[in-house]
Amino acid sequence: ALPLPAMARRTDPEPHQDAPPWSVLDELTDWRDEIHASAIFLTRLPIRWQGDMPPDLAARSLRAGPIVGGAIGLAGGAVFAGALALGMPPTLAALFAIAAQIGLTGGLHEDGLADLADGLGGGRDRAAKLEIMRDSRIGSYGALALILAVGARVLALASLEPLAGIAALVAAGAMSRAVWPALMNWLPPARTDGVAAAHGEQPAIRLAVTLGLAAALAFLVLPFFTALAALAAAVLATAGTGLLAWRQIGGHTGDVLGGAQQIVEIAMLAALAALAAPV
Repeated sequence: ALPLPAMARRTDPEPHQDAPPWSVLDELTDWRDEIHASAIFLTRLPIRWQGDMPPDLAARSLRAGPIVGGAIGLAGGAVFAGALALGMPPTLAALFAIAAQIGLTGGLHEDGLADLADGLGGGRDRAAKLEIMRDSRIGSYGALALILAVGARVLALASLEPLAGIAALVAAGAMSRAVWPALMNWLPPARTDGVAAAHGEQPAIRLAVTLGLAAALAFLVLPFFTALAALAAAVLATAGTGLLAWRQIGGHTGDVLGGAQQIVEIAMLAALAALAAPV
């Protein structure tokens, strides 16, 4: 068995002595560009980047993941509340909300979850698991994972009131996109030629900003102790997914990150549904 992974150590290069000083305008420009790029990568919205995208922007855009994830959750929450206002039963309204989110993202994270389930469930060894995860065809493990994932999200959301459902989707959407750089810093890449490996590790300060932003959004939309419970569920789900990926394939891949997003979102929605259930 592989030893437990240690937090990856990042050795950032020494800042160049001629580097331009920090400015508010430059920081705001960076945030604008990162949100723009994150929306391109994480959604199917008809937005484009004018000209050539800076080569480091894909990695930098991870910082904006909670913002775009929260917006995706808000869109799903609006569909949920609107469907309930039209008199639809909660389960049907929740189904439409989750379908809207899947349509908005193009099923990007669901695809990662399916590939992860097929690889971990069907491969005999590390090499076979990674090879199966590269295959775009879906197998029985992947199909079952998708059914269970969609079903869990729908049933958890259906148990919440409209405003609570909106808040839950916003918080889960933000935090489930913030765990990516945490996993990428914690685990080594399982393969060196993957898209996730090309992003590298995040500087500690950027990782702290990403996680802090997602947590702040959760505390903003949820009651304090409810947010604490949801974030605790996210931490446990992230740790469990990371340890499973480490044991099975030796690190992270893009499919691990996509699967982690789904697992964290389900864990947070389930925790919030449990707290809302009558005693």
